[in-house]
Amino acid sequence: MSVNRLERVNALLKRVIGEAVFRVMQTDDVSPGLITVTGVTCGKDLRNATVRVSVFGDEALQKRALGHLVHHEREFQQVVNREVRLKFTPQLRFVLDHSLEKGDETLAIINQLEANGQA
Repeated sequence: MSVNRLERVNALLKRVIGEAVFRVMQTDDVSPGLITVTGVTCGKDLRNATVRVSVFGDEALQKRALGHLVHHEREFQQVVNREVRLKFTPQLRFVLDHSLEKGDETLAIINQLEANGQA
């Protein structure tokens, strides 16, 4: 499979899963507004996909939100199967992505340096 097609499949899965978070997790005690799908990496054979999510909150909330996502994996599979036409529906695996937090920390350091006139 060409790299370009795989990138398009990853982007499509990211969009579909990101939109599905609000529908699937409406009744959970973790607000779906705190969850951001930051990326999807699908295997070359389209059998597996790793869904990276970022959760706004402390570590306990992040783990709880990840637990809810894992609990609803089957529903997310059904949404992907219904909305995306592929030969195989990839098996989803959710993992926490801390890149947004690291980016926020970096921006805070830069802002602090600029405020002190050291930039």
